[in-house]
Amino acid sequence: MLGYVDDGMLRLEQVARFPNGPVPGPDGLHWDFSALYRHIVDGLAEVFRREPGIASIGIDSWAVDYGLVRGGELLGEPFHYRDERTARGVEAVHAEVPFEELYRRNGLQFLPFNTLYQYAVEERLSDADAALLIPDLVAFLLTGARFAERTNASTTGLVDVRTGEWDLELVTRLGIPAGPTRPEAPLDAPGASGGAVGTVLPPLVDPGTTLGTLHGEARERIGAPLEVIAVGSHDTASAVVAVPLSTPDAAYISCGTWGLVGVELREPVVSDAAREANFTNEGGVDGRVRFLHNVTGLWLLSEAVRAWEAEDGAPIDLPGLLDAAAAVTGDIPLFDADDPRLSAPGDMPARIAAVLAEGGSPTPATREAFARTIVESIAQAFADAVATAGRLTGRDIDVVHIVGGGALNRLLCQATADRSGLPVLAGPVEATALGNVLVQARAHGWFGPDASLEDLRRVVAASVSPERYEPRS
Repeated sequence: MLGYVDDGMLRLEQVARFPNGPVPGPDGLHWDFSALYRHIVDGLAEVFRREPGIASIGIDSWAVDYGLVRGGELLGEPFHYRDERTARGVEAVHAEVPFEELYRRNGLQFLPFNTLYQYAVEERLSDADAALLIPDLVAFLLTGARFAERTNASTTGLVDVRTGEWDLELVTRLGIPAGPTRPEAPLDAPGASGGAVGTVLPPLVDPGTTLGTLHGEARERIGAPLEVIAVGSHDTASAVVAVPLSTPDAAYISCGTWGLVGVELREPVVSDAAREANFTNEGGVDGRVRFLHNVTGLWLLSEAVRAWEAEDGAPIDLPGLLDAAAAVTGDIPLFDADDPRLSAPGDMPARIAAVLAEGGSPTPATREAFARTIVESIAQAFADAVATAGRLTGRDIDVVHIVGGGALNRLLCQATADRSGLPVLAGPVEATALGNVLVQARAHGWFGPDASLEDLRRVVAASVSPERYEPRS
């Protein structure tokens, strides 16, 4: 995405889009990271061809997954967080550190794929001299600099929720190993704090830090020493930057494959009630806390559509399917969108039907009715998470902002308003890219010397007009 900032207004231009998904391998589910990186370099070359005056590059991606590096080379394609190996990691970690203690230390909700669980079963970890989360890995390949951006590092489970630094005691207890070589970590970036000494964990940096300039293949392809600037490299951290929060008691839902439902705080909440509700405290830009719950989002719908397309041997018109789903009348059976049996790929309609049957609900007879059940079930999970966020933080939630791809799903937005009893403001759709661009632009000083997060959100509000959905009785 190419971002423009002009007279306090934002504009985005899509330059390249490419597929990404799990790839089965002999040892489990992986990402085809080599292909992703080729697409990234190709996309950057096209960006620079269109706009030679580009000022910098910011990188964000999904959280928790990582690549292992030794001597500047990737040891293998990164594992996919939906790989089944993570179950063994949970058992190993909790045998050493009970979850109740983990939550007090890292503030993270229980998700079996959090990075510390993956590290517990990562056989190659001791062979590496650095473990880099996906956006940090891209930055390393582009610049040669090894850093861990703080918002994404907060999702590993190895960062102290109160200090924002690596929890060295926890790292030691979990046996996170030193690599075969121990090169000096680069600490010349302003604000970088030391890596976990003797381990594969690199120094932490804040959003807005210049990581380095393009080198190697990327420099040759693009022909310019462009700066790479750390942004909220966890895509949700960037997305929340671009949520035009309309009131102090607003909730947000960053909705795509996952629905991240929560509120923004100044301090973490690590109470027993928050732990039991499975709410997480993840790092945000400017030291904010993203207090949220991961709800399975449009993954359920996209997997169901994928199964139907495989059955038909032809693509499905998703907007048409959703329009037909909106017209469905009568009782709509619901299921638990967070049921762990629905987290893996493959035959989603059959698995949802089994969950419905177990709860005594009928299987919808048509695809449009099935799609309606999926969307309404996601919306109910969103509404429940919004209510719980308000209860745990003592906030009287008065509006819900939906950003990301889910903002285009009118049926989902209306269902969320109906089931929460709150108005929903949908948009911006490309919130993650906007938040990425805003943090880069602020690092260049384009919004003045002391622009706050609220100042950045005012730019979003001036640039984007969200669509409003009122709850129906």
